[in-house]
Amino acid sequence: MAILPNCSFAEAPQLDVICVPGGPGINECLTDEVLLDFLRQQSHQAAYVTSVCTGALILAAAGLLKGYRATTHWLSLDLLRQFEDVEVLPDRVVQDRNRITGGGVSAGIDFGLTLAATLFDQATAEAIQLMMEYLPQPPFDSGHPSTAPDAIVEQVKRTAAPYQEQRQKIVADITR
Repeated sequence: MAILPNCSFAEAPQLDVICVPGGPGINECLTDEVLLDFLRQQSHQAAYVTSVCTGALILAAAGLLKGYRATTHWLSLDLLRQFEDVEVLPDRVVQDRNRITGGGVSAGIDFGLTLAATLFDQATAEAIQLMMEYLPQPPFDSGHPSTAPDAIVEQVKRTAAPYQEQRQKIVADITR
C-alpha cells in the first residue's frame, strides 16, 4: 500500500482533522520546520488535532500539546515528558478537548474508534468495530511493559535503542 500526497503543504486545504502518525521514521520530522509550521497553521482552525504512537512527539515539537494531556508509545513517554507543559499519561488513548492521542499500533485501533465516536456517535464507532471484528484476544500477555516478561521488555528496548538514542538527542535539542 502506498499513501501518496496529491498536493503540497502550501496547496493543502484547511483540514478538519489532523492525524499525525508515528513510528521509527519520525526523527527527521521533529525538526522539519516546514512540516511543523504546516501543523501549527492548520491547527488554528482544525476541529481535532490528533496523533497515533510517536506522532505525539511531532505535535509536541510543533508546540501543539502545550497545556494538554497526551500519550504516546510506551518507549517514548519519557521523551514526551521533556516537552514543556504537556501532562503525559500512560493510557492507550487520551482525549483532552480537541486533542486526541493514542499509544502504539493496537492502541491506534482504540484511538480510531474513539475518534469515530467523537466525530459521529458511539453507534457509528460500534458498527466500525463490528465490521472489522475488533475483539482483542491476544495470544500472549505481552502487550505492555507492565505485563510482558522482563526479558522481552529488555529485548525490545535493545532493538529500539539506536533510533531511541537518536530521538533522545533530537528531543533534548528541541526542549532546551
